[in-house]
Amino acid sequence: MLPEDFVTRLDQLLDVEDALRARRYRGMSGARQPVHTVYLAADRFHAGVVAEWGIAALNALDEYGPLAGFGAVEHLVHDKLGTEPIEDLRIDFEDGYGRRTDAEEDADVRSAAAALAAAHSERTMPNFIGLRMKSLEGPLRRRALRTLDLFLDELLAESPLPAGFRVTLPKVTTLAQVKAMVAVCAALEDAHGLPEGQLRFEIQVEAPQAVIAADGTSPMAPMIHAADGRCVGLHFGTYDYTAAVGVAAAFQSMEHPAADYAKAVMQVSAAGTGIPVSDGSTNILPVGNAAAVRAAWNSHARLVRRSLERGFYQGWDLHPAQLPSRFAATFAFFRDGLPAACERLRGYLDRSASGGVLEEPASAQALAAYLVRGMDCGAVSEKEVMERSGIDRDALERLVRR
Repeated sequence: MLPEDFVTRLDQLLDVEDALRARRYRGMSGARQPVHTVYLAADRFHAGVVAEWGIAALNALDEYGPLAGFGAVEHLVHDKLGTEPIEDLRIDFEDGYGRRTDAEEDADVRSAAAALAAAHSERTMPNFIGLRMKSLEGPLRRRALRTLDLFLDELLAESPLPAGFRVTLPKVTTLAQVKAMVAVCAALEDAHGLPEGQLRFEIQVEAPQAVIAADGTSPMAPMIHAADGRCVGLHFGTYDYTAAVGVAAAFQSMEHPAADYAKAVMQVSAAGTGIPVSDGSTNILPVGNAAAVRAAWNSHARLVRRSLERGFYQGWDLHPAQLPSRFAATFAFFRDGLPAACERLRGYLDRSASGGVLEEPASAQALAAYLVRGMDCGAVSEKEVMERSGIDRDALERLVRR
């Protein structure tokens, strides 16, 4: 009974909003998200570092293993450490690198860029790679820009920019810094002859001001959208953030309520944008005697599982011996849920309430994403998923991108 002219006016009113929302919230891309990022000081990066970390991780596992409670995935962990021990790596010129003289940092920039070019040529580079620059705060700004500019200059003289290369922008405190980083990327593309839009960056959330601004609003979502399509991730800095809000050092951790609050803001700000969110790190390293290593493994595995259950599918690793517990906990998470996820998805596609659960389309999308993530990291095989669910990978990816 509504008049046609009323519906037309409504279309005119909302069409612009529809287009804006579609541009801002593209949904899941289906692109692979690494399960971790290894932050490595720039002066320790070399072309063979991925294999070196894999060997060190296997040696730790051989000496102190097996990991308690993970026998069902132990063979998968060994295979992973031998084939892809590092999924994502940041050549770190920030906290993990420290303050050096300009001459020292320039030398390390050239050395790291040459090593990345060699790794690219020798195919020893991880699937995801990038660098963490210093922040754009006043005292460090010129050094940060010089490092990034010089790194690209040295790298591009020997190698193309690796696919998926990204820059981590740390200690972001204001929307203006994100906008400035967009301008920096555009200027560097122009200076180095790169295609427009090729340089992308991650926003590192380590300061309370990135969560709640001076006016009481959250700048997190505006930061994402101000990045003009260049933002490819949000990374949480556990210890900088919890220290900044006044948590005593002994109680700073990934599971502190203050950290959970910040990550929840990051998560809801990125929801629907296709931008992945990464949890931070633990500072309890698996080093020392057997008891200390095993205790650190148990703690790390529990924290990894905790993050996964809360929808954070990526975290930081800072030591080779953290890789066994990272992959063991990750593989167990996906394998534990494999039977139920396949059954529920099969029920959805059959339009049946399998197991007493009537699935919504959004739940089916989440189930498909879960299975694709499990396949991407090596926890489950495409054959297993197909046998249990009757759905191949192409169909799963279409569900993820619906």
